Amino acid sequence: MSLDITIHKDSGVAVVTLNRPDRLNAIDLATAQELTDAWRAFRFDDSVRALVLTGAGERAFCTGIDRGVLVEQPNSPYMQDDPLLGIGPKSNDLWKPVIAAVHGMACGGAFYLLGECDFVVADSKATFFDPHTTYGMVSAYESMLMAQRMPAGEVARMMLMGTAERISARRAHEVGLVSEIAEENGHLAAALECATVIAGYPTDAVQGTVRALWAAQAAARAQAFAQAPHLIALGNLPAERQAELFAGRRGGDPRVR
Repeated sequence: MSLDITIHKDSGVAVVTLNRPDRLNAIDLATAQELTDAWRAFRFDDSVRALVLTGAGERAFCTGIDRGVLVEQPNSPYMQDDPLLGIGPKSNDLWKPVIAAVHGMACGGAFYLLGECDFVVADSKATFFDPHTTYGMVSAYESMLMAQRMPAGEVARMMLMGTAERISARRAHEVGLVSEIAEENGHLAAALECATVIAGYPTDAVQGTVRALWAAQAAARAQAFAQAPHLIALGNLPAERQAELFAGRRGGDPRVR
């Protein structure tokens, strides 16, 4: 199993843990399907009233799609198959609150998940970045999702600087991506504290509020997403060239700001 799911029946909180630490919690096709199945199953479990999403291990929350995944694409710039589009709770019609608890790296396809969590708690060592442009790929869905969480200039800088720069937990908090910075390794406890409070409130009021917040963003997101397939198809380098750039990535530590 690529996911660990723990349900605390006494508090009404479930913890969903990406459990591929040896792959920096990158998402392969099996993990993507497990996430979809988990979110949809939680729609029917009334004992769970709030959720926390986190990653196993010390190095990463999630690093996006696994580089080993091969996804066949149609021969058209207007159509695209993206296995990450269905990995978030809102994409699966789950309107229970989901809090992200982030430690280590959150990058690339991790933003599909963060963009569908209701808010983000991070520990002091968390970092955020998007490697797409470095490796000749268009950051489309990731940029669109973060554009609803961060000021435009901050999103542009993160997406365009690629692997050369990472946003610290402090800076992510300053620009609104992160709602709370916990002490090192305190991210899960801090998120659970929030989730437990929320789970204790009347369920219909909480879920209605989640739905209202999402409705405020949904129209703009749908319009943006409609542009993504052909932007990616037209802007991405061929897969073999992407692989060359990835294999030849420069060493050294990125700037953290």
